[in-house]
Amino acid sequence: MLKLASFTDEISQDPARAVEVCKEFGLDGIELRSAWEKPPQTLTDDDVARIRHLADAAGLATACIASPFFKCDLGDEAAYEQHLAILRRCIKIGRMLGTSIVRGFTFWRTENPDEALTRRIADLFAEPVRILEGEGAILGIENEFSCHIGSATELRAFLDTLGAPCVKAIWDPSNQVYMPDDTPLPFPEGYELMRRDIVHMHMKDSVRLPGGERAHVPVGDGQVGWPAHFAALKADGYDGYCSLETHWRPSKELTEEIMSRPGGSQYTEGAEAGSRVCLESIKRMLGEMV
Repeated sequence: MLKLASFTDEISQDPARAVEVCKEFGLDGIELRSAWEKPPQTLTDDDVARIRHLADAAGLATACIASPFFKCDLGDEAAYEQHLAILRRCIKIGRMLGTSIVRGFTFWRTENPDEALTRRIADLFAEPVRILEGEGAILGIENEFSCHIGSATELRAFLDTLGAPCVKAIWDPSNQVYMPDDTPLPFPEGYELMRRDIVHMHMKDSVRLPGGERAHVPVGDGQVGWPAHFAALKADGYDGYCSLETHWRPSKELTEEIMSRPGGSQYTEGAEAGSRVCLESIKRMLGEMV
């Protein structure tokens, strides 16, 4: 049975408030991206211990550490080394919070990946794979439209090229909606490509508008096809987390820059109201499946 979680910073920069809302909605876990204005890799051990205490007291597990690993420029050697340090730190934080799953990306998108570029990116994962294997951790690659691997087709090719059991998929179907119009909508094509390697999922929703525009909407109101996704996950026996990453704000539309580099109070402003709407919708859709 799938489990439900939420990014804490899709509710508040104060983890105590985020945990309170997650408990109110009967969620199973939290996902950590930013707290107290800090990205995960800069949280101190004391910060992490406070979060663990709050989550444990509420009966919530930690689903994933939503790190910004490899959200950097391809070919920047200094950034590459810095992001290896981010990976190591986030693996440690995950261990402290009871999860082995860390999120990662595939460098800022500069061109559409072909076989050669996919191989080049995969080659740069040799050291991360060595780190992951040594730590017994799993790296979930999120299909992210602002990075080289943005669609299910691209992520499928990347995982097949890499061939590393410690690197799996974080399927974010809303991000596929944000890809160009000639990219199929997420269900069923995207899900079919991802289903055997999904280690974690992100829940948000979006629509393609005329003129190539994109917009986030409440979960269930867009083109992701969440009822179909939930039914397929149930049929497949998926027992991982689906984690709310709302992105939609009732009072404003987030800029693409903020969406690409989420975190901090500028991102979180208005988030709780949007997340409450989405959580109500998710609960309703899942209830209708029974």
